[in-house]
Amino acid sequence: MAAISPAAAQTHEGIRYADIAPGAYSIVAEVRAKPGQEAALRKITLPLIAHVRSDPKNLVYFLQEDREAPGHFIFYEIFASREDFEAHNAQPYVKEWFAKLPELATGGVQVMRMETLAP
Repeated sequence: MAAISPAAAQTHEGIRYADIAPGAYSIVAEVRAKPGQEAALRKITLPLIAHVRSDPKNLVYFLQEDREAPGHFIFYEIFASREDFEAHNAQPYVKEWFAKLPELATGGVQVMRMETLAP
């Protein structure tokens, strides 16, 4: 995965609420590390923050880890449309991340596809 500087992910002034229209495509996803793979999964997942936030079509992206269950990650993402989200999933860095999951995560990624009701 090519490195992107953390500064590139912080070029905006914060969450762009004005760009989030009702009906925006929102994702809440979770992935759980296999026992003993918590650090390895964290290592390959953390670079996603800079990559996704530097995508001009991404409006919001948060990666969170359960304080009481290390290796349990929750993703919160908003894109203007499903097409923008699908284009995100087609990016090489996303495909590379998914390719590594079978050895590091249990049960794959559980995804809830949500509709944003208001910014």
